[in-house]
Amino acid sequence: MTVPYRELLAGIRQAFPQPVSDRVHDSYFIHSVMRAMDQMDALKSERPILGEYLPLDYDAARAATLPDTGMSVEDVTSDLVSYCSGLIIPGHPHTQQNVIPPPTISSLIGVLLASFYNPNLAWDEYSHRLAVAEVEMTAMMARLVGYEADRAGGVFTFGGTGTTLYGVKIGLEKAAPGVMESGVRGDVVILASEASHYCRYNIAGWLGLGARNVMTIPTDARNAMNVDVLRERAREALQRGAAIAAIVVTMGTTDAFGIDDLAAVAAVRDALVDEFHLPYRPHIHADAVIGWAWSVFNDYDFDGNPLGFRPRTLRALAGAEKPIRNLPLADSLGIDFHKPGFAPYISSLVLVKHREDLEIIRRPQEQMPYLFQFGEHRPGMYTVETSRAGSGILAALANMKLFGKQGLQVIIGHVVEMAQLLREHLEGQACATVLNRENFGPVTLFRVYPPGVDTFEIKEAEQHDAACRETLLFHNEYNRKIFRYVHQEAMAGRGVVLSFTDCCRVSDYGEPIVALKSFILSPFADEAHIAVVVRKVLEARDRI
Repeated sequence: MTVPYRELLAGIRQAFPQPVSDRVHDSYFIHSVMRAMDQMDALKSERPILGEYLPLDYDAARAATLPDTGMSVEDVTSDLVSYCSGLIIPGHPHTQQNVIPPPTISSLIGVLLASFYNPNLAWDEYSHRLAVAEVEMTAMMARLVGYEADRAGGVFTFGGTGTTLYGVKIGLEKAAPGVMESGVRGDVVILASEASHYCRYNIAGWLGLGARNVMTIPTDARNAMNVDVLRERAREALQRGAAIAAIVVTMGTTDAFGIDDLAAVAAVRDALVDEFHLPYRPHIHADAVIGWAWSVFNDYDFDGNPLGFRPRTLRALAGAEKPIRNLPLADSLGIDFHKPGFAPYISSLVLVKHREDLEIIRRPQEQMPYLFQFGEHRPGMYTVETSRAGSGILAALANMKLFGKQGLQVIIGHVVEMAQLLREHLEGQACATVLNRENFGPVTLFRVYPPGVDTFEIKEAEQHDAACRETLLFHNEYNRKIFRYVHQEAMAGRGVVLSFTDCCRVSDYGEPIVALKSFILSPFADEAHIAVVVRKVLEARDRI
């Protein structure tokens, strides 16, 4: 039987928030959200996962079809909640997995509010006061890291990769003017460390430079770019006539929290400009998506230590803050609030030291005839995105106002303190060694060895001695087995969720060195939870 569409439309309208306030329907909307939260909460237990961690059936998923008729809001809610079963809970004290923080209540409200009316940050006509919020966040972060806020500029973008993409693109236009219109015609390179994020290859490919034109610089024992090799590689490129689109420095690597010497890199760049009489200054982009948060300690009284951090924690915070305070030397930098800013995905800001750099990538208005007839703020004329949601901005703004500088000092200090405690526990075991002892963030890379191995000597031998190749490969597989056991136990609710890296460093003779990885970002983690890591690792060692 055919039903007139008007009768069906009446029901469909009830699935939307009402454009004019209706107290009865508004209550239904709020109840629907609360019902979803209740069902999500019912999936929680003492384990670091929601519901059950079950095998995934991709064959069944590929057989999915669009239903002929729709479901009710209530049924859709229950169905959506079922997809969340098996998710790892980032705020759980037994979750120490990569760089995924728990979002705050305020940041979640920011996302929800920004989703109600679908603002688009391309133009202030479509976003109104959210455009002001973006400018506020840009100024706030510029002042925090040490830029001159009245000269700086920035936009929120689609993640850490997006922030580096903007930096490299601006640098490309400086090194090879007219690329936006004419395309890449000559030899253009990007320089970055081997520990930098792999997005460097994506960016080179998407910008048409080609991944082979990424010049990868080895790192030293601190997981920082070797500046002497950088100088040599950059000179080689310039001598053959290549242009340098960008030098990407990493201020807090994903694996080890290695921090490049930005001051030394900037000095090398300036010397190259003089030596080769370059008509441009190679652009330095700081990938600070993790390390930016340590800027809150730029004016901390480390002597007085008003927040009472332990001596070892205080040393770690000061050790990271010292190179982070050089961020103003970068021409642009990336900030992820969905990392140490405790916001939900996606909330990323690219800052440029001089806002006129954004004009380099501006497109002419005639290419966009149906936009920008009026208004003051038109970032859509230079952003890579046409549609930009306001959720990341309100989430970030919520947390910066929620925490303030002191709140960020407290939570960053706490997770670093927990990482230091974990290192103490690990170093107290004869079978374990910490690989990134010279790095001071919330991440710990470590390896576990079978009985009879001298862990005081093995780390250096595996790194430098080619005669240890077979030993290194054997211990790589040994640590993979340790990780598989710990991960299996965690998914069964009997332990802690760790990460693993297939290559935290490359040995001098070309073999990858694998490591177990703890990345602590939960404010609920405490010493009792840290001890579980060591207990499960030792248990895994006994079982292998």
